[in-house]
Amino acid sequence: MRGSLRIHFVVMLGALGVIAVLFYLNFKAGKVVPVCSYKVINAYPHDKRAFTQGLVFENGFLYEGTGLVGRSTLRKVELETGKVVKGRKVSDEYFGEGITIYGNKIIQLTLRAKVGLVYDKESFELLGQFNYPTEGWGITHDGKSLIRSDGTSTLYFLNPDTFEQTGRIEVAGSDGPVTGLNELEYVQGQIYANVWRTDRIARIDPKTGRVTGWIDLAGLLGTEAQGQLVDVLNGIAYDAEKNRLFVTGKLWPKLFEIELILSR
Repeated sequence: MRGSLRIHFVVMLGALGVIAVLFYLNFKAGKVVPVCSYKVINAYPHDKRAFTQGLVFENGFLYEGTGLVGRSTLRKVELETGKVVKGRKVSDEYFGEGITIYGNKIIQLTLRAKVGLVYDKESFELLGQFNYPTEGWGITHDGKSLIRSDGTSTLYFLNPDTFEQTGRIEVAGSDGPVTGLNELEYVQGQIYANVWRTDRIARIDPKTGRVTGWIDLAGLLGTEAQGQLVDVLNGIAYDAEKNRLFVTGKLWPKLFEIELILSR
C-alpha cells in the first residue's frame, strides 16, 4: 500500500513538473500573458464633468484632454487638488481626444474630423494642425515617434515634426487581435493602452505589437461611483521621475495612483 502511494506521489510530482515546464515554455512563447492587479497608493480629486480622453504627467502637473462636442478642452491640472490652473476650450466643431507632450508642444487628437491640434505647451496657443486618415483616439510617444490609436487593433507611428506615418503595428494577445485600443501612455519601453469598454490596460511591445501583459483594474472606482453618472476607465499618466502610475476614467470623481501587483 505504501509503495503504491509512493508511486502515485512520484507520478503526481512528475505531472506537476511537466505542467510547470509547459507553462514556462508557453509564457516564453507569448501564449501565457501575465495579469497584474493593483494596490491604490493615493486617490486625488478629479473633475467629474471631465470626459477624459487623454492624460499626461509632467513637472508635477497633469495635462488632460477632454471630449464631447461643445465641451472638449485642454487643461493643466494640479495633481493634489484637481484644480484646473490653465485651460483652453476646443472649437465646437471638434470632439477632443487623446493628448501627448512632445518637447514644448502639446498634441491633441480629434475623433472623427481626422485633425490633430498642436499647441504651445506653456501658453496653450494653437500653433497649427495636421491630418490623419482614420479616427483619432489615443496618442503618446517613445521619444522618437508619435504613436496613435484609432479604436482598432492598429497603432500608427508618426514623425513628430511632419506628422507623416512612418510605421504601424498590429496588436494581438494570446487570443488574437486586441481591438478598442484607446488612450495610450509609453511606460518603461512599453505602450500601455486602455481597451475601450473594459477595465483592462494592455501592455504592448512596440516592436512586435504583442501584448506582454494585462493590468486588471476591475473595482477600482468602487463606491465612489455610487449615485453618480460615470463612464468607462480611460486615462493613463506616468511620472517617470518618481515611477508613479496614475489612472482615471471619463466623468470619474477620482484619479488614482496605483502600484501594480502580479496576480498570475
